Amino acid sequence: MNNLSAPPSLAPLFTDILAAAARIAPHAHTTPVLRSRAIDALAGCELHFKCENLQRGGAFKFRGACNAVFSLAEDEVARGIVTQSSGNHGGAIALAASLRGGRATVVAPHNTPKIKLAAIRAYGAEIVACEPDQASRDAMTAQVLAQTGGVLVHPFNDPRVIAGQGTATLELLGSAPDLDAVIAPVSGGGLLSGTAIAAHGLNPAIEVFGAEPEGARDAHDSLRAGQRITGRKADTICDGLRAELGTLTFPILSEHLRDILLVDDAQVVAAMRLIWERMKLVVEPSGAVPLAAVLAHRERFAGRRVGLVVSGGNVDLDLVADLFASKPV
Repeated sequence: MNNLSAPPSLAPLFTDILAAAARIAPHAHTTPVLRSRAIDALAGCELHFKCENLQRGGAFKFRGACNAVFSLAEDEVARGIVTQSSGNHGGAIALAASLRGGRATVVAPHNTPKIKLAAIRAYGAEIVACEPDQASRDAMTAQVLAQTGGVLVHPFNDPRVIAGQGTATLELLGSAPDLDAVIAPVSGGGLLSGTAIAAHGLNPAIEVFGAEPEGARDAHDSLRAGQRITGRKADTICDGLRAELGTLTFPILSEHLRDILLVDDAQVVAAMRLIWERMKLVVEPSGAVPLAAVLAHRERFAGRRVGLVVSGGNVDLDLVADLFASKPV
Protein backbone atom coordinates (compact mmCIF):
# COMPACT_ATOMS: atom_id res chain seq x y z
CA MET A 1 0.00 0.00 0.00
CA ASN A 2 3.00 2.33 0.28
CA ASN A 3 3.39 2.69 -3.49
CA LEU A 4 0.74 5.21 -4.52
CA SER A 5 0.78 3.96 -8.11
CA ALA A 6 0.48 0.28 -7.23
CA PRO A 7 -2.84 -1.51 -7.84
CA PRO A 8 -4.84 -1.67 -4.62
CA SER A 9 -6.07 -4.89 -3.14
CA LEU A 10 -9.54 -6.20 -3.81
CA ALA A 11 -12.63 -4.23 -2.91
CA PRO A 12 -14.04 -4.97 0.54
CA LEU A 13 -16.99 -7.32 0.90
CA PHE A 14 -20.11 -6.81 2.97
CA THR A 15 -18.58 -9.12 5.55
CA ASP A 16 -15.63 -6.74 5.83
CA ILE A 17 -18.03 -3.93 6.71
CA LEU A 18 -19.61 -6.09 9.40
CA ALA A 19 -16.13 -6.82 10.78
CA ALA A 20 -15.28 -3.12 10.68
CA ALA A 21 -18.42 -2.31 12.66
CA ALA A 22 -17.29 -4.66 15.42
CA ARG A 23 -13.70 -3.35 15.32
CA ILE A 24 -14.60 0.34 15.66
CA ALA A 25 -17.50 -0.11 18.09
CA PRO A 26 -15.39 0.68 21.20
CA HIS A 27 -14.16 3.93 19.64
CA ALA A 28 -16.70 5.43 17.20
CA HIS A 29 -20.04 7.06 17.97
CA THR A 30 -23.30 5.57 16.79
CA THR A 31 -24.62 8.77 15.27
CA PRO A 32 -28.32 9.67 15.21
CA VAL A 33 -30.68 9.49 12.24
CA LEU A 34 -32.78 12.65 12.34
CA ARG A 35 -35.89 13.85 10.53
CA SER A 36 -37.36 17.24 9.61
CA ARG A 37 -41.02 17.57 8.59
CA ALA A 38 -40.32 21.05 7.25
CA ILE A 39 -37.55 19.83 4.94
CA ASP A 40 -39.65 16.81 3.90
CA ALA A 41 -42.37 19.20 2.78
CA LEU A 42 -39.91 21.24 0.73
CA ALA A 43 -38.32 18.15 -0.81
CA GLY A 44 -41.54 16.27 -1.49
CA CYS A 45 -40.19 13.08 0.02
CA GLU A 46 -39.32 11.45 3.35
CA LEU A 47 -35.74 12.20 4.32
CA HIS A 48 -33.61 10.44 6.94
CA PHE A 49 -30.42 12.33 7.84
CA LYS A 50 -27.51 10.18 9.04
CA CYS A 51 -25.66 12.79 11.12
CA GLU A 52 -21.99 12.01 10.72
CA ASN A 53 -21.30 15.65 11.56
CA LEU A 54 -21.77 14.38 15.12
CA GLN A 55 -19.14 11.64 14.74
CA ARG A 56 -15.84 11.87 16.61
CA GLY A 57 -13.68 14.40 14.84
CA GLY A 58 -16.78 15.96 13.31
CA ALA A 59 -16.99 13.70 10.23
CA PHE A 60 -17.59 10.16 8.95
CA LYS A 61 -13.86 9.90 8.26
CA PHE A 62 -13.16 8.60 11.75
CA ARG A 63 -14.92 5.34 10.86
CA GLY A 64 -12.56 4.44 8.03
CA ALA A 65 -9.48 5.79 9.76
CA CYS A 66 -10.27 3.89 12.95
CA ASN A 67 -10.86 0.62 11.09
CA ALA A 68 -7.64 0.98 9.12
CA VAL A 69 -5.45 2.01 12.06
CA PHE A 70 -6.79 -0.68 14.37
CA SER A 71 -6.25 -3.25 11.61
CA LEU A 72 -2.50 -2.55 11.58
CA ALA A 73 0.04 -4.83 13.24
CA GLU A 74 2.02 -3.40 16.15
CA ASP A 75 5.22 -3.15 14.10
CA GLU A 76 3.35 -1.17 11.43
CA VAL A 77 2.01 1.27 14.02
CA ALA A 78 5.55 1.69 15.36
CA ARG A 79 6.78 2.80 11.92
CA GLY A 80 4.31 5.68 11.89
CA ILE A 81 1.16 6.28 9.86
CA VAL A 82 1.15 8.53 6.79
CA THR A 83 -1.84 9.91 4.92
CA GLN A 84 -2.93 12.74 2.66
CA SER A 85 -6.03 14.80 3.39
CA SER A 86 -7.85 18.07 2.79
CA GLY A 87 -8.79 18.00 6.46
CA ASN A 88 -11.31 15.56 7.89
CA HIS A 89 -9.44 12.34 7.10
CA GLY A 90 -6.24 13.86 8.43
CA GLY A 91 -7.89 14.68 11.73
CA ALA A 92 -9.44 11.21 11.85
CA ILE A 93 -6.09 9.49 11.24
CA ALA A 94 -4.43 11.69 13.84
CA LEU A 95 -7.10 10.79 16.41
CA ALA A 96 -7.04 7.07 15.58
CA ALA A 97 -3.24 6.99 15.72
CA SER A 98 -3.25 8.68 19.14
CA LEU A 99 -5.79 6.13 20.41
CA ARG A 100 -3.54 3.33 19.11
CA GLY A 101 -0.44 4.90 20.65
CA GLY A 102 1.19 5.73 17.33
CA ARG A 103 2.28 8.85 15.48
CA ALA A 104 0.84 10.25 12.28
CA THR A 105 2.01 12.51 9.46
CA VAL A 106 -0.61 14.22 7.32
CA VAL A 107 0.10 15.67 3.88
CA ALA A 108 -2.41 18.52 3.57
CA PRO A 109 -3.05 21.10 0.82
CA HIS A 110 -2.02 24.61 1.84
CA ASN A 111 -5.61 25.82 1.38
CA THR A 112 -7.06 23.35 3.90
CA PRO A 113 -9.51 25.15 6.24
CA LYS A 114 -7.84 26.35 9.42
CA ILE A 115 -10.34 24.54 11.65
CA LYS A 116 -9.35 21.23 10.08
CA LEU A 117 -5.62 21.91 10.37
CA ALA A 118 -6.13 22.86 14.02
CA ALA A 119 -7.84 19.53 14.68
CA ILE A 120 -5.00 17.59 13.05
CA ARG A 121 -2.46 19.38 15.24
CA ALA A 122 -4.60 19.00 18.36
CA TYR A 123 -4.55 15.22 17.94
CA GLY A 124 -0.75 15.29 17.78
CA ALA A 125 -0.03 14.71 14.09
CA GLU A 126 2.65 16.42 12.00
CA ILE A 127 1.40 18.37 8.96
CA VAL A 128 3.34 18.57 5.68
CA ALA A 129 1.94 21.16 3.26
CA CYS A 130 1.47 20.57 -0.47
CA GLU A 131 -0.30 22.06 -3.47
CA PRO A 132 -4.05 21.28 -3.73
CA ASP A 133 -4.03 19.18 -6.94
CA GLN A 134 -4.07 15.39 -6.71
CA ALA A 135 -0.71 14.93 -8.42
CA SER A 136 0.98 17.18 -5.87
CA ARG A 137 -0.71 15.38 -2.99
CA ASP A 138 0.48 12.03 -4.31
CA ALA A 139 4.03 13.23 -4.95
CA MET A 140 4.43 14.71 -1.48
CA THR A 141 2.89 11.65 0.15
CA ALA A 142 5.34 9.39 -1.69
CA GLN A 143 8.19 11.63 -0.55
CA VAL A 144 7.09 11.47 3.10
CA LEU A 145 6.72 7.69 2.92
CA ALA A 146 10.25 7.37 1.50
CA GLN A 147 11.69 9.65 4.19
CA THR A 148 9.88 8.17 7.18
CA GLY A 149 9.39 4.51 6.29
CA GLY A 150 5.83 4.92 7.50
CA VAL A 151 2.70 2.97 6.59
CA LEU A 152 0.20 4.56 4.20
CA VAL A 153 -3.48 4.75 5.06
CA HIS A 154 -4.95 6.31 1.95
CA PRO A 155 -8.07 8.44 2.48
CA PHE A 156 -10.21 6.50 0.02
CA ASN A 157 -8.20 4.04 -2.11
CA ASP A 158 -7.89 1.56 0.77
CA PRO A 159 -10.28 -1.36 1.38
CA ARG A 160 -9.98 -0.98 5.16
CA VAL A 161 -11.03 2.66 4.94
CA ILE A 162 -13.91 1.86 2.58
CA ALA A 163 -15.14 -0.87 4.92
CA GLY A 164 -15.08 1.51 7.86
CA GLN A 165 -17.02 4.17 5.97
CA GLY A 166 -19.68 1.60 5.12
CA THR A 167 -20.56 1.21 8.79
CA ALA A 168 -22.48 4.52 8.67
CA THR A 169 -24.94 2.99 6.21
CA LEU A 170 -25.24 -0.17 8.32
CA GLU A 171 -26.45 2.06 11.13
CA LEU A 172 -28.65 4.15 8.85
CA LEU A 173 -30.48 1.11 7.47
CA GLY A 174 -30.66 -0.41 10.92
CA SER A 175 -32.60 2.66 12.01
CA ALA A 176 -34.58 3.10 8.76
CA PRO A 177 -34.69 -0.32 7.05
CA ASP A 178 -37.34 0.54 4.45
CA LEU A 179 -35.48 3.22 2.52
CA ASP A 180 -35.90 3.34 -1.26
CA ALA A 181 -32.62 5.16 -1.85
CA VAL A 182 -29.51 6.42 -0.10
CA ILE A 183 -27.35 9.38 -1.16
CA ALA A 184 -23.80 10.21 -0.09
CA PRO A 185 -21.36 12.86 -1.30
CA VAL A 186 -18.51 11.76 -3.55
CA SER A 187 -14.91 12.92 -3.69
CA GLY A 188 -12.36 10.11 -3.91
CA GLY A 189 -15.23 7.66 -3.53
CA GLY A 190 -14.38 5.94 -0.24
CA LEU A 191 -17.58 6.93 1.56
CA LEU A 192 -19.80 6.31 -1.45
CA SER A 193 -18.17 2.92 -2.13
CA GLY A 194 -18.69 1.83 1.47
CA THR A 195 -22.25 3.19 1.36
CA ALA A 196 -23.04 1.19 -1.77
CA ILE A 197 -21.53 -2.09 -0.56
CA ALA A 198 -23.29 -1.82 2.79
CA ALA A 199 -26.63 -0.80 1.27
CA HIS A 200 -26.66 -3.57 -1.32
CA GLY A 201 -25.44 -6.10 1.24
CA LEU A 202 -28.57 -5.38 3.24
CA ASN A 203 -30.98 -4.67 0.38
CA PRO A 204 -29.94 -5.39 -3.22
CA ALA A 205 -32.93 -3.39 -4.53
CA ILE A 206 -32.08 -0.09 -2.85
CA GLU A 207 -30.88 2.67 -5.17
CA VAL A 208 -27.56 4.31 -4.34
CA PHE A 209 -26.77 7.80 -5.60
CA GLY A 210 -23.74 10.01 -5.35
CA ALA A 211 -23.94 13.78 -4.99
CA GLU A 212 -21.18 15.99 -6.38
CA PRO A 213 -20.48 19.70 -6.93
CA GLU A 214 -20.48 20.95 -10.52
CA GLY A 215 -17.04 22.43 -9.91
CA ALA A 216 -15.58 19.02 -9.05
CA ARG A 217 -17.57 16.72 -11.32
CA ASP A 218 -14.84 14.27 -12.24
CA ALA A 219 -16.68 11.32 -10.64
CA HIS A 220 -19.87 12.07 -12.57
CA ASP A 221 -17.96 12.43 -15.83
CA SER A 222 -15.76 9.40 -15.16
CA LEU A 223 -18.75 7.11 -14.75
CA ARG A 224 -20.36 8.51 -17.90
CA ALA A 225 -17.13 8.02 -19.84
CA GLY A 226 -16.48 4.54 -18.47
CA GLN A 227 -12.96 5.48 -17.34
CA ARG A 228 -11.33 7.56 -14.62
CA ILE A 229 -10.88 11.23 -15.47
CA THR A 230 -7.91 12.76 -13.67
CA GLY A 231 -5.87 15.94 -13.59
CA ARG A 232 -8.68 18.48 -13.36
CA LYS A 233 -8.54 21.43 -10.99
CA ALA A 234 -11.57 21.44 -8.69
CA ASP A 235 -13.41 24.74 -8.17
CA THR A 236 -15.97 24.44 -5.37
CA ILE A 237 -16.59 25.63 -1.83
CA CYS A 238 -16.89 21.96 -0.85
CA ASP A 239 -13.28 21.54 0.31
CA GLY A 240 -13.89 17.91 1.27
CA LEU A 241 -14.97 16.95 -2.26
CA ARG A 242 -12.00 17.98 -4.39
CA ALA A 243 -10.24 14.62 -4.82
CA GLU A 244 -10.42 12.26 -7.80
CA LEU A 245 -11.87 8.75 -7.85
CA GLY A 246 -9.31 6.10 -7.00
CA THR A 247 -8.38 2.96 -8.92
CA LEU A 248 -10.23 0.95 -6.26
CA THR A 249 -13.31 3.13 -5.86
CA PHE A 250 -14.04 3.69 -9.56
CA PRO A 251 -14.96 0.06 -10.36
CA ILE A 252 -17.00 -0.25 -7.15
CA LEU A 253 -19.08 2.80 -8.05
CA SER A 254 -19.37 1.68 -11.67
CA GLU A 255 -20.98 -1.52 -10.45
CA HIS A 256 -23.25 -0.20 -7.71
CA LEU A 257 -24.39 3.35 -8.47
CA ARG A 258 -27.72 4.39 -9.94
CA ASP A 259 -26.31 7.83 -10.79
CA ILE A 260 -24.27 10.81 -9.58
CA LEU A 261 -26.31 13.99 -9.21
CA LEU A 262 -24.69 17.38 -9.74
CA VAL A 263 -25.34 20.62 -7.83
CA ASP A 264 -23.78 24.06 -7.96
CA ASP A 265 -22.26 25.88 -5.01
CA ALA A 266 -25.27 28.18 -4.60
CA GLN A 267 -27.51 25.12 -4.21
CA VAL A 268 -25.08 23.66 -1.68
CA VAL A 269 -25.10 26.80 0.45
CA ALA A 270 -28.90 26.95 0.28
CA ALA A 271 -29.13 23.34 1.51
CA MET A 272 -26.51 23.97 4.19
CA ARG A 273 -28.45 27.00 5.43
CA LEU A 274 -31.68 25.00 5.45
CA ILE A 275 -30.13 22.33 7.68
CA TRP A 276 -28.71 24.96 10.04
CA GLU A 277 -32.03 26.82 10.26
CA ARG A 278 -34.52 23.95 10.38
CA MET A 279 -32.53 21.20 12.11
CA LYS A 280 -30.14 23.32 14.21
CA LEU A 281 -27.20 21.25 12.99
CA VAL A 282 -23.74 22.59 12.15
CA VAL A 283 -22.99 21.09 8.73
CA GLU A 284 -20.13 21.93 6.39
CA PRO A 285 -20.74 22.48 2.66
CA SER A 286 -19.65 18.95 1.71
CA GLY A 287 -22.16 17.51 4.18
CA ALA A 288 -25.04 19.47 2.65
CA VAL A 289 -24.46 18.23 -0.91
CA PRO A 290 -26.85 15.22 -0.64
CA LEU A 291 -29.75 17.45 0.45
CA ALA A 292 -28.88 19.91 -2.31
CA ALA A 293 -29.08 17.02 -4.79
CA VAL A 294 -32.54 15.99 -3.59
CA LEU A 295 -33.83 19.56 -3.78
CA ALA A 296 -32.37 19.99 -7.26
CA HIS A 297 -33.81 16.69 -8.51
CA ARG A 298 -37.15 16.54 -6.70
CA GLU A 299 -38.83 14.56 -9.48
CA ARG A 300 -36.47 11.61 -8.95
CA PHE A 301 -37.34 11.26 -5.27
CA ALA A 302 -40.97 12.41 -5.08
CA GLY A 303 -42.88 10.42 -2.46
CA ARG A 304 -39.91 8.14 -1.73
CA ARG A 305 -38.01 7.34 1.48
CA VAL A 306 -34.45 8.58 1.13
CA GLY A 307 -31.42 8.33 3.41
CA LEU A 308 -28.85 11.15 3.31
CA VAL A 309 -25.33 10.77 4.70
CA VAL A 310 -24.48 14.14 6.29
CA SER A 311 -20.76 13.64 6.01
CA GLY A 312 -19.29 16.33 8.27
CA GLY A 313 -19.63 19.51 10.27
CA ASN A 314 -16.13 21.00 10.34
CA VAL A 315 -16.83 24.48 9.03
CA ASP A 316 -14.81 27.58 9.89
CA LEU A 317 -17.30 29.55 11.99
CA ASP A 318 -15.46 32.81 11.28
CA LEU A 319 -16.41 32.43 7.62
CA VAL A 320 -20.04 31.33 7.99
CA ALA A 321 -21.61 34.80 7.80
CA ASP A 322 -19.70 35.62 4.62
CA LEU A 323 -20.52 32.22 3.15
CA PHE A 324 -24.25 32.60 3.64
CA ALA A 325 -24.22 36.27 2.57
CA SER A 326 -22.30 35.51 -0.63
CA LYS A 327 -24.97 33.11 -1.89
CA PRO A 328 -28.35 34.65 -0.99
CA VAL A 329 -31.29 32.27 -0.95
